[in-house]
Amino acid sequence: MSTQRLRNEDYHDYSSTDVSPEESPSEGLSNFSPGSYQRFGDSNGTTWFQTLIHLLKGNIGTGLLGLPLAVKNAGILMGPLSLLVMGIVAVHCMGILVKCAHHFCHRLNKPFVDYGDTVMYGLESSPSSWLRNHAHWGRHMVDFFLIVTQLGFCCVYFVFLADNFKQVIEAANATTNNCHNNETVILTPTMDSRLYMLTLLPFLVLLVFVRNLRALSIFSLLANVTMLVSLVMIYQFIVQRIPNPSRLPLVAPWNTYPLFFGTAIFAFEGIGMVLPLENKMKDPRKFPHILYGGMAIITALYISLGCLGYLQFGAHIQGSITLNLPNCWLYQSVKLLYSIGIFFTYALQFYVPAEIIIPFFVSRVPEHCGLVVDLFVRTVLVCLTCVLAILIPRLDLVISLVGSVSSSALALIIPPLLEITTYYSEGMSPLTIVKDALISILGFMGFVVGTYQAIHELIQPNDSIVINSTSAFI
Repeated sequence: MSTQRLRNEDYHDYSSTDVSPEESPSEGLSNFSPGSYQRFGDSNGTTWFQTLIHLLKGNIGTGLLGLPLAVKNAGILMGPLSLLVMGIVAVHCMGILVKCAHHFCHRLNKPFVDYGDTVMYGLESSPSSWLRNHAHWGRHMVDFFLIVTQLGFCCVYFVFLADNFKQVIEAANATTNNCHNNETVILTPTMDSRLYMLTLLPFLVLLVFVRNLRALSIFSLLANVTMLVSLVMIYQFIVQRIPNPSRLPLVAPWNTYPLFFGTAIFAFEGIGMVLPLENKMKDPRKFPHILYGGMAIITALYISLGCLGYLQFGAHIQGSITLNLPNCWLYQSVKLLYSIGIFFTYALQFYVPAEIIIPFFVSRVPEHCGLVVDLFVRTVLVCLTCVLAILIPRLDLVISLVGSVSSSALALIIPPLLEITTYYSEGMSPLTIVKDALISILGFMGFVVGTYQAIHELIQPNDSIVINSTSAFI
């Protein structure tokens, strides 16, 4: 992210230094001595508990609700085992990023470097002269994948909101007070889900016109409360009267496993928030314990919801577990509450790509036109996510495609390669090099195969796994 943006107080969460990558450490931090180096905190920073809450809420969203279908795509045995392995690898990659960031902070006398900075400095440390000469592309690459990932999240939100609002409205006449009996409900046809997306478009455009991060924190609090209540109610339902799982396959057909990979890595892609969270802590030395403890909780949550959701609904599980909840007023309210949370979360996910893209355009127009250009670019970006969602209206495939294309790069492919470029010239264990290469290769294979399978399903859908988001089974 540009230094100009980092100097603005509204973007303080992303960095705490005014030193640009081109400046020498002594020019920007003359009073910062190597001997006194530590991951120093801010007296007004977050406590360990607040950081843990931020880490938890940053990993709970639509990806979590899609995990039951992901488990179906892997199998009732292979699914949870794969989630566990993927969780361990994802957390390990987060740890690699933090370690490399610490290395460059100490080496360059910087109090903080973000993901893009770390990759750029890692390439500058590479033994390859070509990589050193093109190190600035490391920052651009990270920014590109951040933009694709965050706008991908926004596309997922469009589909999620349209599917849930469509189901609630179509089942309104059949909604009952009986939440204990699953019944076949005849839905009242309204309009295509794509029209619901277009209906939501102007409201989301107005929402992203809120440009101040502090103002967005109000929406964040509202989203957190509604999503937490909804999640508790979902768990309360799926743990009751679980059917006999003997008919569920232990291992699903191989051709659906890539869809599992995309959905799972979509859910685990929280690596972009790791360094900013650490930087805002009062005592950053506690962050590694918070990271591993928090991600252990998240992994347990993912595995439990994925397994219980699949056990409860079996082959009928849909792209979001909310679409399988009964048509009684209580669970219709759950769908609406979670949708409200996702609606306001859209602005938060949109914030990151907006602050990367918008300054590029605003800096090229006269100052008095800056606000108009800012709002215009925001409108275009929201319309772009809406159009992409309309083109890919299946929630499960949108999640899998976004996860395979961009989340795999940020979470699995880049961090191990970063460790190699950072420490290779200083001497690395051959075992560590093999481990890093293996993780990156597996991530790249998931990227290729997952993307291919998701696109193939869009072009030639498999009737056996296509589920209408407004199916009569509730």
